[in-house]
Amino acid sequence: MSQPLGIGKFLARALMALPWQPRLALGAMLWRLMGKRLRSRHWLSRALAGTPMAYHFWVSEEEVIFEPAALIERWALRPKISLLLQVKPGDMPGDVAAAIEAVVQQRYPDWELLIAGPCHGVDALDDRISFITPDAVTDIQAIELTAALAMGAFVMPLKVRTRLSTLALFRCVEAMQGNPQTLILYGDEDGIDARGKRSSPWLKPQWNALMALAQDYVSNVCMIETRLARSVLPLENEAVGIGPYAVFMKAALASADQPPLHIPHILASVARRQDTHPQTAARKDWLDQLLLHDGASVEPAAFGTISVLYPLPEALPKVSVIVPTRDKPELLKACIESVLAKTDYPQFEVLIVDNGSSEPETHALFAQLAAHPAVRILPYDQPYNYSAINNFAAQRATGTYLCLLNNDTEVITPAWLSRMMRFAVRPEVGAVGAKLLFADNTIQHAGVVIGMGNAAGHAHRFLANDQPGYFAHAHVQRHASAVTAACLVVSREKFMAVGGLDEIDLQIAYNDVDFCLKLQKAGWHNVYEPAAALYHFESKSRGNDFNAAHIERYMRELGVLQKRWDTETVVDPDHHPRLDRGSEDYVLRFLV
Repeated sequence: MSQPLGIGKFLARALMALPWQPRLALGAMLWRLMGKRLRSRHWLSRALAGTPMAYHFWVSEEEVIFEPAALIERWALRPKISLLLQVKPGDMPGDVAAAIEAVVQQRYPDWELLIAGPCHGVDALDDRISFITPDAVTDIQAIELTAALAMGAFVMPLKVRTRLSTLALFRCVEAMQGNPQTLILYGDEDGIDARGKRSSPWLKPQWNALMALAQDYVSNVCMIETRLARSVLPLENEAVGIGPYAVFMKAALASADQPPLHIPHILASVARRQDTHPQTAARKDWLDQLLLHDGASVEPAAFGTISVLYPLPEALPKVSVIVPTRDKPELLKACIESVLAKTDYPQFEVLIVDNGSSEPETHALFAQLAAHPAVRILPYDQPYNYSAINNFAAQRATGTYLCLLNNDTEVITPAWLSRMMRFAVRPEVGAVGAKLLFADNTIQHAGVVIGMGNAAGHAHRFLANDQPGYFAHAHVQRHASAVTAACLVVSREKFMAVGGLDEIDLQIAYNDVDFCLKLQKAGWHNVYEPAAALYHFESKSRGNDFNAAHIERYMRELGVLQKRWDTETVVDPDHHPRLDRGSEDYVLRFLV
C-alpha cells in the first residue's frame, strides 16, 4: 500500500474533490495548512469517498503491482494451485480468452488451469493449461471433473466472466505462510462491466457462517484444499447453478474447527448478474436439504438473500420482557400495547421497571397495564442506572429467557420475539438483536460494529429500509460482535453467567456492547436477526449523552469501553481494515 500523500498530491486530490464535496474538500485543505494532518486526512478521505473518482483513487492506493519473486523464494509454503474453469456453450471466446489471460498473468507461478467445457477457437497460451472435455457440462460436473484430475494442493473454481487480479494467487499463498493449517480461503471482489470498467468493491467480513447461509459472499473468489474438496464430492443435482458455493459450504461444514480465512484484498473482478432470482432459488432449495438434519428450513428474504428458521422447542420457554421507564406515559403505553397486541410468541411476561415516575398519568397507566395478567410493575427507587435496573429485573424474572426492551420502541412484525427466540434457544448463541427503525423507516440499528469511531457504532444507520445499501448487509442474518439492548434477547442463565450488565463502570452508555463482548469472550455467538423489526425512537426517554449534564459521565464510560476492549485499534470481524472506521456507512478508507 502507498504512503500518505505529500502536500502536492494532497492538495491536488482535494481540488479534484472540490466540485462534489466542497465543504469536506475545503475543510481538508484548511486543516492541512493548519498542520492538523490526521484531521485533514480524515476530511479528505470522506471528500474523496463522495466523488465519481473515488474507486479509481482507492485502486491506485491499494493495488501497487510489484514483482514478488524474491518474497516467494523465501516462503516455507509454496503449494501448487489448480484453477478450475467451467466454459458454457453460450460463453464468448473473447471472455474465455480474457479469463485465461488473467490466470497466465499471475505473479505466483506454481499453478495449473484445468478447463471443462467447449472451448472452440480458444488456444492454450501456456503449457500449464489443460482442456479436460469439449462437451457441455454443468458447474457441478465441471468441478467434479477438474477436481478429480487436479495436481495442486488447493483448487480454485473460476467463472468465465471473472478476472483474477494479477496478485490473486500470490495474496492467497502469502496468507498461508502465517496460517499453515488453512484449508479454505476467500477474498474480496469488485464488479466489472463489458468495457472492463471496475466498480462496486465488496470488502467482505471475516468468516461468518450465518451470513454465508444468508448470502453467497464467498464463492466468486475462493480456494479449497484439494483433499477436502474431493471429500465433499460428488454433489447432488440440486446444486446445479451454485456448484462453487455448494462445495465451499460443504467444505466449511466438514472443517468447522478450521474456519475459512479471509484475504482482505480485491482478488477478482466479477461480472455480476442482474437477475439473481434463479441462483437464489437454487440456493434456497439446496440449503433446505443441507439444514434438514438441524431441523431448520429457509425462506427467501430481502434483496435476493435467504433467512434460516431454526426450530423452536415443543415446550416454548417463557420470556421475561424487561422495560425500564420513568414517566413518559405516552411512550410506555405505545410500547407495551404493541407488545401485548402484536406479539405472536405466546409465552411471555412483561416487567415494567418504574424508576421513580412521579406524573399522575404514569401511575394511572401503571394501574391500567397491571390489570393484564402478563404484566408486572417493579418499583426501583434508586438513581437512574440502566445496567442496575435491568440486573434488578433479571433477578426477579420468572422467564428462562430475558428480553431487554426500551420503552421508546414499538413492535412492527408480530413474529419479532419468535424469530429472535429461534436463535436464542440455540446452545451456541449468546445475545440476539433486532432490526430497529426510526419513525421515517430508516435504520437505527442493524448490528453494532466494534471500533467504529474508535468505540462502537451502529452499522448502516439512516439507510432507508427499502434500499439494499452495502451488499444488503443491513438486511441479512449474521453473527455480530454486539447488538443493542434497546431490543435484545438472551438466556437468563447466560446473562447471569457473565455477570449481567456492568452497573459499576458502565451505568448508562456502552453497557450492552460490553455485555455482548463478554458473551462472545465466553464462547457464544451474538446474532443480528433482521426479520425481527421494531420502531425505536432513540433515547427519547433518557436524553442525549452529549448534552452538558451527561458529557462527563459519557466520556468516562467511553474510556472504560476503549480500555477494556481495545476499541481504538481493533477491526471488527464484521468490518474491514480498508473501510472507513469513522463512518457508520460501509465506505472506502483512503490513505491520504
